[in-house]
Amino acid sequence: PLPFLLPSLLFPRQIHTEFSSLRSVVVTNWERTIKMPINEPAPGKRLSQIEEYVRHYGGAGVQHIALRSNNIIETITNLRARGMEFLKIPDTYYTELRRRLERAKITVKENMNDLQRLCILVDFDDNGYLLQIFTKPMQDRPTLFLEVIERHNHQVSI
Repeated sequence: PLPFLLPSLLFPRQIHTEFSSLRSVVVTNWERTIKMPINEPAPGKRLSQIEEYVRHYGGAGVQHIALRSNNIIETITNLRARGMEFLKIPDTYYTELRRRLERAKITVKENMNDLQRLCILVDFDDNGYLLQIFTKPMQDRPTLFLEVIERHNHQVSI
């Protein structure tokens, strides 16, 4: 084991949707600069994301690696220039996002046209927002992928 990743802080929780569920424990170092969620499926109406991953991968493994950015627009622009491929997001997503943000209590400071052009997703609540994007799978199976994320007071407790 890596000594700097001892389970210094643990955040157990169960996450669920209408159809699937998982149990998760987040292990982090004291500085909270490295975080590793360890997930397992929980009973649900359908296969969980974890069970689907295990079927495609053929066993346990790393589903994705998230990288934090302080300027996601610059980061993604640079990664695209180097040939990294990301998932495409339909324009209808951004049309609906703009409508939802008009009624929201928060303001996204980034230019929405830049976010749309780069296919960066936005999630928000009353306290803040996050920006995120996912690469295409890095193998021939839908298994390992990268995520780039920038948080603005959104779910900072994890």
